[in-house]
Amino acid sequence: MDTFNRKEHWEKIYTSKELNEVSWYQSTPITSIEFIGKSGVSKTAKIIDIGGGDSFLVDNLLEKGYTDITVMDISETALNRAKKRLGEKAEKIKWIVADASEFNPIEKYDLWHDRAAFHFLTEEGEINNYVKSVANSIAEKGIFIVGTFSEQGPEKCSAIRIRQYSEEKLTKLFEPFFDKIECRIEDHTTPFNTLQNFVFCSFRKKQV
Repeated sequence: MDTFNRKEHWEKIYTSKELNEVSWYQSTPITSIEFIGKSGVSKTAKIIDIGGGDSFLVDNLLEKGYTDITVMDISETALNRAKKRLGEKAEKIKWIVADASEFNPIEKYDLWHDRAAFHFLTEEGEINNYVKSVANSIAEKGIFIVGTFSEQGPEKCSAIRIRQYSEEKLTKLFEPFFDKIECRIEDHTTPFNTLQNFVFCSFRKKQV
């Protein structure tokens, strides 16, 4: 049996599909923007978008005046598409090609954002590595924002099985390191007019 190669899978997706041909496409990532705005972080805060791909979140953050933004994704193709779209503005962004399950940042971030990357990690070891990475890489009192498919959401995305979460499950998983601020359930309408139910939560890093 062949071993699944996550990176090859995502490179193929971003090579073969246009921006608006993927289910997670949003012309304006309203929920993410609202959560980041409500977090209270400054415009000079260190922000990282995990699994950002060619999302429009980075465009919106730049427009709102945020100046220290990192975008990480497993697909170099996706990041190159975002760079091309941004043009000269891309030089203002730090770009990292990495797998979220193995990512070990060298910086401390004031805000860590993840919409629809974490739920692709289904093995306990991958999940534990991610939790440790988040805990170690967010500054004291920093913010963690995560959006995953809810327990009423899809069981698969892009032909890959995902792990569904509830507010309670996310809170318990990150509770050793974070205090919950807010959670929200919402439907995302895909470009194909189907609905995907998400749970979004924001957390604040506990003081040591």
